[in-house]
Amino acid sequence: MRNESKKHHYHKNGKIKKKYYEKELTRLQEELVKLQYWIKDQGLKVCVVFEGRDAAGKGGVIKRITRRLNPRIARVVALGTPSDKERQQWYFQRYVNHLPSAGEMVLFDRSWYNRAGVERVMGFCTDEEYREFIRTCPEFERMLVRSGIILIKYWFSVSDEEQGRRFQRRNKDPKRRWKLSPMDLKSRSKWVEYSRAKDAMFMYTNIKQSPWYVVNADIKEHARLNCISHLLSLIPYEDLTPDAIEIPEKQVDSGYERPHISNQNWVPAVFGSNPEMDD
Repeated sequence: MRNESKKHHYHKNGKIKKKYYEKELTRLQEELVKLQYWIKDQGLKVCVVFEGRDAAGKGGVIKRITRRLNPRIARVVALGTPSDKERQQWYFQRYVNHLPSAGEMVLFDRSWYNRAGVERVMGFCTDEEYREFIRTCPEFERMLVRSGIILIKYWFSVSDEEQGRRFQRRNKDPKRRWKLSPMDLKSRSKWVEYSRAKDAMFMYTNIKQSPWYVVNADIKEHARLNCISHLLSLIPYEDLTPDAIEIPEKQVDSGYERPHISNQNWVPAVFGSNPEMDD
């Protein structure tokens, strides 16, 4: 009966229905809030890495994870192109600056694995730099884990056909067109090379201390729910949500006179209306 009732939550094509998706997402986001309190209380250092092909949905799941969380506890790191100074540094140096402190969870929207992916495929690093990364990365991550950081790595896997559909939707929608960078377009023509680079990356960096977890991302809603549910399962936590508090009454007026409303610069009320001028 349980499996039969579950079928009602999905369309005939296997995709989750919107109402059930939103219900489950809300439930998982409530659990993420509980996890947030636990991370803060226990002084945990949580680092979650999101990697995958362009348009695989990494940004979408990160938004759903952080939507109800305190940005002072759950931070998103999405670094741009390294500066000339950063190119001269130890490769991992600019990422180290963003690692979590006690009581924080940091979500990397792409990470140090740029070197094993886009830099390798597009020729932005030398063969020696790539080989050094492959040698160093597992030791770097073991060092992070030994220091007490909970390191979790997700790879969002999307099919060639689905990526093509998402690129087309972005191209047709002016609100999303900014997501289509020249690098994204080049990645389409180098699909096989990216596959080989990903396979090599997994072979060298899928270590016991921080394994890769692959998310089937062809259906975004499924990927979001599955990833969040899995993330919650990896960190045992207790519900430390505080009880509702008593909101104090407003301070009693003791002769305070409000400046006239005409002395303030109000944003034009294109929607709704501003207070009356004689208020």
